[in-house]
Amino acid sequence: MGEIAFRDLAIGDAGWLIGQHGLHYAQAEGFDASFEALVARILAEFIDHRDPAVERGWIAWDGEQRLGSVFCVKGPEADTAKLRLFYLVPEARGRGLGRHLLDLCIAHARVKGFARLCLWTHESHRAACALYARAGFTCVTSRPVTSFGVDLVEQEWVLDLGV
Repeated sequence: MGEIAFRDLAIGDAGWLIGQHGLHYAQAEGFDASFEALVARILAEFIDHRDPAVERGWIAWDGEQRLGSVFCVKGPEADTAKLRLFYLVPEARGRGLGRHLLDLCIAHARVKGFARLCLWTHESHRAACALYARAGFTCVTSRPVTSFGVDLVEQEWVLDLGV
C-alpha cells in the first residue's frame, strides 16, 4: 500500500460501495440481493439528506484504487451518532487501515459533540467486532435473526464518547 488518502464521498463512490458490499457479502456469507438494496438505501438517504454540519463519509484511496469506507451519521437519539458502511476490500485488510477508519469516525463523533457512537453488525464479522471491542465499544444486544436470506446473529455495539 502506498500513501492512503481519506476523501469525502464523491461521484461514483456510492455505486462502488453498493457493488462492493453486494458482491463481497454474497460471496463470503451467502447474502441475497436484499443486502445490496439496504446499502443502496443507506447511501441514498445519506446523499439526499446529509447534514454536513455533523455527518461525514470517508472513502480510503491508495492512488486511484478505493480501499474502503466508513460513515458517521446521526443516530437514533440526538446525542448519539451511528457508524455505518464500514468496509475494506479484502486485499486491504490486516494492515491497520480498518483501525484508522474506525478512529476517524470516533474522533469525528467526539468533535461533533455526540455522547455515544452506536453501530449494527453481525457476529460473523469477527475481525470488525474485534476492532470494535479494542476501541472500547460494548456489545449491548445480540440476537438470532434471519436476514438477507441467511441465519445470522445481529448485534448492536455502543461506545461512550465521554462528551
